[in-house]
Amino acid sequence: MRVALLGLGLIGGSIARALRQDAAGAWSVAAWTPRGAGPRDAAAAGVLDLAAGTIEAAVDGAELVVLAAPPGECLALLDELAGPVAPFLSPDVVITDVASTKAAIVHQATTLGLRFVGGHPMAGRETTGFGAADGDLFRDRPWVLVPVRPDDAAVARVEALARACGANPFRLDARAHDTYVAAISHMPLVVSAALVEAVAGTGAEPRGDWAWAEALAAGGWASMTRLARGDATMDAGIAATNAPAIAARLRDLQAVIDEWLALLEAADEPDEPALHARFAAARARLLAGDA
Repeated sequence: MRVALLGLGLIGGSIARALRQDAAGAWSVAAWTPRGAGPRDAAAAGVLDLAAGTIEAAVDGAELVVLAAPPGECLALLDELAGPVAPFLSPDVVITDVASTKAAIVHQATTLGLRFVGGHPMAGRETTGFGAADGDLFRDRPWVLVPVRPDDAAVARVEALARACGANPFRLDARAHDTYVAAISHMPLVVSAALVEAVAGTGAEPRGDWAWAEALAAGGWASMTRLARGDATMDAGIAATNAPAIAARLRDLQAVIDEWLALLEAADEPDEPALHARFAAARARLLAGDA
């Protein structure tokens, strides 16, 4: 199958590497990015069949076009594919994406009349660019598919891509996807950034005690702020295209934080057994999910 990747960062690059590793299928992979650096590096590494200089060259003859860009850029690429690039698309081409929000992208693809299947491989890292790509990134991970309309052949094409990358494809409604992912991915992203702001400061100058705090920081701080180290353009696109669901989850968190504050700011002294119960309940919930 001929695949065109529009974007070749961590996710797009990992797809390209996974397809090159797939011994079960014959994949021809082209890629395009605005600056072209990623495709050039990938071609030099033997990962691509074509480092395209234009979108038109990348999609020409492709059976599957993958939008591997931040959500806002995916929306712009959909306009391109339905507009000036449309004459270069094969009549039966299927378009998919790998962005981590779905409702806005699926809605736009539907409005434009494109043959589209939304997609989201549930894997990622805070590192960016083709240099961070890993052919095993998606192995044994869920890959969400969001069909726009009944089109088994289109869905099967995207499922084949997911399986070739080692992932487990399954179908989900766009709104449900955005609600669930707001809880386990997007809200943590905002919380990670907010934690940095609360401790290190939000202005040009750091908080007065940040130098000491930073010097003492270890694994807990690194784990909690890992997401804040990611691509700001990607993060802003996620927040902008899933804002209501993220806001709802943050309000849930705010209510729980208020409960913790009430325990910690008790009139006499904190109720250690009550604090223990909260920590133990959270731990038990996580361990139950691991079982």
